[in-house]
Amino acid sequence: MTEDQLEQETLCWLADVGYTPVYGPEIAVDGNAPERSNYIQVVLVERLRKAIDRLNPLVPLVAREDALQQVLNLDTPVQLAANRQFHRLLINGVPVQLYPNPVI
Repeated sequence: MTEDQLEQETLCWLADVGYTPVYGPEIAVDGNAPERSNYIQVVLVERLRKAIDRLNPLVPLVAREDALQQVLNLDTPVQLAANRQFHRLLINGVPVQLYPNPVI
């Protein structure tokens, strides 16, 4: 199987579960509908923010923004470890504190 065949098969699987593929250059910095601020930005921040909001409508905004920042700032310099941490957050959820501890 070639890389292109794998990509096409994966796109079909994702379409079968409701995803709509978008051509990369369309959402690039200089594309017709930019969703990145630069070419090295991997995560589509506004899409992620909207997904967090859609999946957690009853969670306070401050907690949703905390979750977003935790996903965007994994503080792991090794890429493999960062990928594993990102996967854990996606699968298990992002721990956030809904109510701050009282100051004593």
